[in-house]
Amino acid sequence: MTSATHTSSGGLAGDLWGGLAAMLVALPSAIAFGVLIYTAIGPDYAGEGALAGILGAAALGIVAPLVSRNGGFITAPCAPAAAVMSALAVQLAASGQLTGERIAILLALTALLSSLFQVLYGLIRAGRLIKFIPYQVVSGYLSGVAVIIALGQLPKLLGLPKTVTLGHGLLAPELWNWTGVTVGLVTIAAMVIAPRITQKVPGAIIGLMAGISSYFVLAFFNHSLLQLSGNSLVIGRIETSGSIVDVVSARAASLLHVGLADVHTIIISALTLSVLLSIDTLKTGVVLDALARRRSDSNRELIGQGAANAAAFFVGGMPGAGTMGATLVNFTSGGRTLWSGVTEGVLVVLAFVLLGGLIAWVPIGALAGLLLVVAWRMFDRDMFRLVLRRSTRVDFAVIITVVGVAQIGLIAASAVGICLAILLFIRDQIRGSVIVSKVDLHGARSKRRRLVAETEILDKHGNEAAVVQLQGNLFFGTTDQLFSELEQDLTTRRYLLLDLRRVQSMDFTAAHLFEQMRERLLERGGELLFSGMPSNLPTHQDIENYMKQLGLESSKDGIDIFETRDSALEWMEDRILKAAGYAGEEDEQAFALGEIEIFNDLDAATIAEIAGAVREISVPAGGRICSRGDTGDEIFFVRRGRVAAQLPLEGGKRHHLATFCQGDFFGEMAFIDREPRSADASAVTPADLYSLSREHFDALVKTNPMLGGRVFEQLAYAVSKRLRAADTELRSLEER
Repeated sequence: MTSATHTSSGGLAGDLWGGLAAMLVALPSAIAFGVLIYTAIGPDYAGEGALAGILGAAALGIVAPLVSRNGGFITAPCAPAAAVMSALAVQLAASGQLTGERIAILLALTALLSSLFQVLYGLIRAGRLIKFIPYQVVSGYLSGVAVIIALGQLPKLLGLPKTVTLGHGLLAPELWNWTGVTVGLVTIAAMVIAPRITQKVPGAIIGLMAGISSYFVLAFFNHSLLQLSGNSLVIGRIETSGSIVDVVSARAASLLHVGLADVHTIIISALTLSVLLSIDTLKTGVVLDALARRRSDSNRELIGQGAANAAAFFVGGMPGAGTMGATLVNFTSGGRTLWSGVTEGVLVVLAFVLLGGLIAWVPIGALAGLLLVVAWRMFDRDMFRLVLRRSTRVDFAVIITVVGVAQIGLIAASAVGICLAILLFIRDQIRGSVIVSKVDLHGARSKRRRLVAETEILDKHGNEAAVVQLQGNLFFGTTDQLFSELEQDLTTRRYLLLDLRRVQSMDFTAAHLFEQMRERLLERGGELLFSGMPSNLPTHQDIENYMKQLGLESSKDGIDIFETRDSALEWMEDRILKAAGYAGEEDEQAFALGEIEIFNDLDAATIAEIAGAVREISVPAGGRICSRGDTGDEIFFVRRGRVAAQLPLEGGKRHHLATFCQGDFFGEMAFIDREPRSADASAVTPADLYSLSREHFDALVKTNPMLGGRVFEQLAYAVSKRLRAADTELRSLEER
């Protein structure tokens, strides 16, 4: 929607113009909504309904921005409020046990209780949660409300007697009041055509003025239409009972006569109303934030809306919410601060004071036509596109279901909507797999550098272990899928590692599944392993603690829990090597130079030459061997112990690159290219090393040229194996 460009810059003038434009949009709808609610009690209450709509628009417009401090936001009576409260009015009137005045009091108390719920939502910071209600449910509910409004206004448009059903009335034109029909159709036509002619005057104003004008044109031919008393075609005289002080006092006094039975009667409707008004408000807030390029406080907005609805109760007005139409008109007309909303409320009061007498002549048919257009615009016609695609047909079914149930009762629709929201969540959770990746030891290896003999064994038996990375929520809706995808592995693998780093939550059903998996593996002499158990989830769930409470901990047979994926991988590799007859543990005795793997194929004389060029180093556990950026051209050979290579990161963090064990070597990059060290190296356990500098090695090569070729050949082979292992790790990371 566009508006006059001279007000688009905001400021005081922009707030005044915006408030005026918003009032022109909000006031006619407020009157129509009020009439819709109160005529459900009886036709004589149309005037009281109009007054409730006006007072509600004034109170909401003034109080909401002052409390919420949300600039440009317009709060006014709205369709969801009208639908819920008119449905409640019909229900109460149908009982035949309550007077019209008592029904009006219960409607007001419903609005008050709803406002208290809204304040509570804001205080417990539930604004964010309300936004999580699926769009399908919201669309279905609002479309259902639109249908209710349309079905309720068609008899008024046609002027059907109350004893005639809509179905019968539609087929009996002789029962129609053609004056009301004409006025309503003129109103509808004007509202539809108006936006194509001008954007400066709201369509609701043009439509309402056209309807009123057509009524008086018809009155020129039928003078009985000019009589206000007993005229069912117009709102009628609006009676005000005393000053605002008297109204507030009377409202406060009515609270003293509220019993538990009254609260029980209206509690569900009040809760439904509070949720709908909150959704309507927050939805409008999201749109306004996008236009204004800001982020408002949704919880404070709910508190402001609740306070405004409470104020509306005390002055005798109907409740409302942040309204999309009036807010957009205000913003595009230059309204940017909270004073634009206040201006809208004040102008409503002035319009009532100055034009209150004219409101009595507003035709019911014109209001019915206005509400029919509102209902048409509220109905989500885009839902029918969802039928065209198989993937969205479930969403369409959800919307249609909520629309259908809403015709039975808005309370029932609320319950169905909540249930469907839960089912949609479960559907979305189980639609995608909880398994991110699954590889055996051919596709995943620990960062511990293995000797050639060890690598050959692991290559041969790598399918005995599998690494499975999980994600999302592990609960009753996803456990069957998980078991189905891993059932084959439980019969073929000895070890199954579950990486839980990306898991968001877990329930008892998932824990029970893990217990079943443990038992299946234990029967075959295998074990179930876990790594990366998160403890600081958004849900505040500590999965490792939770599993311990359920008896799933490392002290139990067939269960092992590791802090990192790498430590679990190393554990599985050691078990496979041990089962294949390889010791898999460091020798207590330090290796001689000839036992270092890279030198295994060299003769004794060559080994003796190299021995004369190396120096022996002993490093305590935790001792630094070299650091990133150091200058040095030495290559190190591990005689005994373990050495870890780590890459320093920002914030004091470190990335573990590899672990070198007895018989392995490290530092080959600086040895080859003589560039500064690329990583830190430190002893994990007390370590004994051989150190060979490039200077001493080059001196050896001069006297024994064949030595250089043989050593570099071995280095190239070892480095190629490491690069292949690095490629495997990178592929694994990419898949994850």
